[in-house]
Amino acid sequence: MLNSTTDIVTEVIVRSGVATTTTSQSGLYTDVILLSWLNTAMRWVASYRVWPFTEGRVSTTYTGAEEQTYPENFKTDSIRFIQIGGKRFQKTAFEDYQIFREEQSSSADRIFSDFSRVYFVNPSAGISGTLTAYGQYTIKDLEGIDTANATPFSNTEEDMNEAIVEEMISYARLREKNVQESEYHHQRAVKILDNVWTRYTSEQFAYQSKDRGMFTRLDVVNGNNLSDELRRDQF
Repeated sequence: MLNSTTDIVTEVIVRSGVATTTTSQSGLYTDVILLSWLNTAMRWVASYRVWPFTEGRVSTTYTGAEEQTYPENFKTDSIRFIQIGGKRFQKTAFEDYQIFREEQSSSADRIFSDFSRVYFVNPSAGISGTLTAYGQYTIKDLEGIDTANATPFSNTEEDMNEAIVEEMISYARLREKNVQESEYHHQRAVKILDNVWTRYTSEQFAYQSKDRGMFTRLDVVNGNNLSDELRRDQF
């Protein structure tokens, strides 16, 4: 089982055939190096796709201000939607949001957008209460190799930790100047992640709506939402 970071590091060392401990091995596999590889591989795995494992939400009291600072540790441009006072706001493209605010400043449409590390909520919507934002967070680096430490994938998707192992071995082979074998293990990690993603998207197909995208264009003339889906008579 690859549940703890110690499990992951030990597996890397065992497969590399150098030892069964995380102590220094001729300067190639020190704890400092292994921890660096672990954090690098963990960040790479976490950012490879928009995983359910890194979804998060934060709540705060809505002050009525249009500009809101992105939650700490949330990835830029990752907020999917927000709720204020239990009412859902629809995300739209930033340029369309700005045009909408210019052309229809008094509209009460519940829309929002984001730019850089700021998201913008239509202040004319007239909603108050708790603001809850849903998006993707950035995982934090581990400060040490310990059995108490776990990755975001531990106890939920062991294959993801297996991908971390393969990627760490890739780093080890590159350090040994074995570029071909390094690429081999990297591609093994990629294949594992692609297989996990295929499984998740297959499962999600049954319940995701096919007629609504995450982002919707606004018809700033008529005030309507326009779907980004391809239409039969579009061309």
